Amino acid sequence: MQFDPAFALSTAPTILGAIGMTLLVAAVSCLGASAIGFGFELVRRSGGVGGLFIGFVIDFIRATPVLVWLYCLYFILPFYGIRLGALTTGMIGLSLYYSGYLAEVFKAGIDAIPNGQAEAAKALGLGRIDATIFVVAPQMLRNIAAPMGNYFVSILKATPYLAVLAVPEMLGRAFDIASDTYRYAEPLMVAGLIFLGLALLISQVIKRLEVRLLGPTGR
Repeated sequence: MQFDPAFALSTAPTILGAIGMTLLVAAVSCLGASAIGFGFELVRRSGGVGGLFIGFVIDFIRATPVLVWLYCLYFILPFYGIRLGALTTGMIGLSLYYSGYLAEVFKAGIDAIPNGQAEAAKALGLGRIDATIFVVAPQMLRNIAAPMGNYFVSILKATPYLAVLAVPEMLGRAFDIASDTYRYAEPLMVAGLIFLGLALLISQVIKRLEVRLLGPTGR
């Protein structure tokens, strides 16, 4: 079966019709993963039993496949009386999963800040958490812009996992077309090109943000 460019073009509107859902899932999951990951890192840095527990949680998240989280949230939680919609489950699952990786990014970014900054904040009377949020975090952002951008692209590329929950994102639409027509090459190629365009767009936005954070003199 030869690749049919005309058929490929005809599938584009249907696949693009799901781009809003894909971007919504990716955007909410990026924000959720960043917030949870930063919170995880703050608790881990506080030390004590809580810090050790969160360190274990981060390692556990990074050692398990994302599909395990999605299946557990969607199919196991109802046995305990917690029922979530497919879209909500998908966004929570991706946020939790990537929070473990982003916690490591935040850790590297904070560790790169000279100790003198934290000591100066302490001399001003700020506690550890306040010093991290108001003194260290703003300087940390320029160190982690690039790796965070990479994980944001990874989250975008992970949205097709939500097809297992029947969330109507782009790759799910492409498979629907393929199942109806028995032609897989064209819709999957179109979906892949759209994902490529979105990934390149996010990369450019992150590069511009990184340049602005570094300023005209660079690092």
